Amino acid sequence: MTHLARALFGVIASTLAGTGVVIALVAGVTGLWPLLAVAALGAVVALPVSARVARGLGG
Repeated sequence: MTHLARALFGVIASTLAGTGVVIALVAGVTGLWPLLAVAALGAVVALPVSARVARGLGG
């Protein structure tokens, strides 16, 4: 992973994790573990997304 992708990962991961948690809360999910799982899923999805964004930016 390039330096640009690593820098973008923090922003993209927190955005995707936060969006996922908000969607889960609106859907009625209230347990701690399901919300943590959704946040972790957002962080995992952010890996290829940040790599693709970095590649698109020329990093």
